Amino acid sequence: MRVEAVSRGVLYVVACAAPAAASVQHLVVLAQEAGWTVRVITTPIGSKFIDTTTLERLTGDRVRSDYRMPEEPNELPSADAVVVAPATFNTINKWAGGIADTFAVGLLCELMGFGVPIVAVPLLKDALARHLAFGHSVDALREMGVHVLFDPDAPAHARMPPWEHVLEELHRVCGDGQPRG
Repeated sequence: MRVEAVSRGVLYVVACAAPAAASVQHLVVLAQEAGWTVRVITTPIGSKFIDTTTLERLTGDRVRSDYRMPEEPNELPSADAVVVAPATFNTINKWAGGIADTFAVGLLCELMGFGVPIVAVPLLKDALARHLAFGHSVDALREMGVHVLFDPDAPAHARMPPWEHVLEELHRVCGDGQPRG
């Protein structure tokens, strides 16, 4: 007997241009098993790090990385939660500064305004993690309500937590793992 997961709503997974994006399909599967309907968005360069065909097969929807034109329908359902992982130095800084020059960053800025729960998982080199702008950006995002999973004291190879941990954090941020809808 198969038990269906309770629907938690729509989860946007935003993947940026970092090596961990190559395995983001594992997060998609875990989220779907937990009852989320998943939609994947990437930064323009992030799209080169993912397996688009696999993600589209898993989600039943296209992976988005570009703004839609005004005459095109908005087929992206409203998000109930967001995971930004891996989040790059560039994306974190632009997002915190409100520089919406890509679809992914523009969407993140907008979703913050709607109060959608967001978990961001930065993944970057040590030298970039020490950059003053990055620290300010992480603080700004946290002040705006984004849950940032980042330990500056962790070695670079250990900064990206397992996908299971990312999903656990999302559920905690969304209300102790309770279904959202």
